[in-house]
Formats: sequence, structure tokens, C-alpha cells
Amino acid sequence: MKRISLVLAACALSAACSPQADEPAVAAPEVVATAGAHGAMEGGMAAAAAGDSIATQGYKASMNTMMEAMPAFTGDADIDFMKQMRGHHVAAISMARVELAQGKDAQARSLAQEVITAQEREITLIDAWLAQKGASATPPA
Repeated sequence: MKRISLVLAACALSAACSPQADEPAVAAPEVVATAGAHGAMEGGMAAAAAGDSIATQGYKASMNTMMEAMPAFTGDADIDFMKQMRGHHVAAISMARVELAQGKDAQARSLAQEVITAQEREITLIDAWLAQKGASATPPA
């Protein structure tokens, strides 16, 4: 039961941290026209703050890096899904590594390791799918 609670909490955190969490699934054209590239956080929850713990600094760095590295949308729902999901997976792995380095709770650390294993596997699948479609897995430098 505790493991399910941790998984549900991780899912809720992921949804809450998503820059599109407050946007409808299909936004009206006028909303799309005025929105930032990925609902930019502009500091927000990922802004550095005095007194942040090492773990908080790591989590915020993971979020900021994810947002900076997200590829532009192509207009192709499948390719965009795969590319955006890949970016989220990379951030999840980064956050899980912070938990392994800083966390103390055995269940949270175990879940972090499971996240790393699962997300790395899924990134491999996403990269193969994108390659098959002739799409780059990462944005151009």
C-alpha cells in the first residue's frame, strides 16, 4: 500500500510540475497564440531560493534543465508526444538521482531506482521510434 501511495504521489508531483498542467488538453487558438513555448516557468517554483537544501537545488536544476532542453513542437502529435515525453523522462531520471544521493527513506530510494530503470528503458524505446520515423531524439545544438 505504501508503494502505491509513493507511485501516486510521484504521478501527482509530475503532473503538478508539468508546465502544461493547467492548460486544457486542446487549447483554443487564441490561448496557443499567447502561450510561451512550453508554458515557461519564469522562475516560479524552479527559481533558486536562499536556504534551498541540496536536494531542492537538485530538483530545481532538473526542472530548469528540462524546460531549457525541450524541443520545439513540430505539429505532429506522435512525434511531439515522443519528444516531449523523452524530455520528461530525462528530468525524472535526474530527479531520481537526487533522491538516491540525498534521500534517506528506503521506499523513496527504491522507487527512485525503479524510476531510473524504467525511464532509461523507455528513453531507449522512444529514441528507436524517433529514429525509425526519421526524427531526431534531441534538439539541434
